[in-house]
Amino acid sequence: MPTAVVLLAEGAEEMETVISVDVLRRGGIDVKLVGLHGTEPVHCSRDVRIVPDTTLTEAQKSAPYDVVVMPGGANGAKNLAASSEVKSLLESQVENHKLIAAICAAPIALVSHKINPGSKVTSHPSVKGKMEEGSHNSLWLQIQRGEGPGTTFEFALKIVEILQGKEKAHSLVAPMLLKL
Repeated sequence: MPTAVVLLAEGAEEMETVISVDVLRRGGIDVKLVGLHGTEPVHCSRDVRIVPDTTLTEAQKSAPYDVVVMPGGANGAKNLAASSEVKSLLESQVENHKLIAAICAAPIALVSHKINPGSKVTSHPSVKGKMEEGSHNSLWLQIQRGEGPGTTFEFALKIVEILQGKEKAHSLVAPMLLKL
């Protein structure tokens, strides 16, 4: 079974976090929701509190994963970008040729941690300039939709497609009543 971690930082965008976890689990991927600073409830961008499954310190013991997912949210992205533990996890992903999937503002962590400069990313329009400063161009790792909360289903389904195949990803659309 493919493995994934979804990183959860204070200020994360709730929809991008929960939808990603849900769709990946429906897609047969073993997902751990990982708190940057412990397992206490994390205060997200719209006043929702989400409880992580484990800590980043614990999750790093099982790295690399098939995918590391980074939800956005302006403050969540800033917290991902400031974490040396996130940098270490992302470097492990790159060294082991594993997937990194960042949505909305989260790709700024790639710039801050100097992860694959010159690679292609997709991000919220509000951070496009920051991405270009870091020599990142749009569309990273075939995840073609990841601009923000409204594209999270497409983002997560693309991850399922990459890890589990197009047929598996497509099989999730009808039961969720998605209109893509």
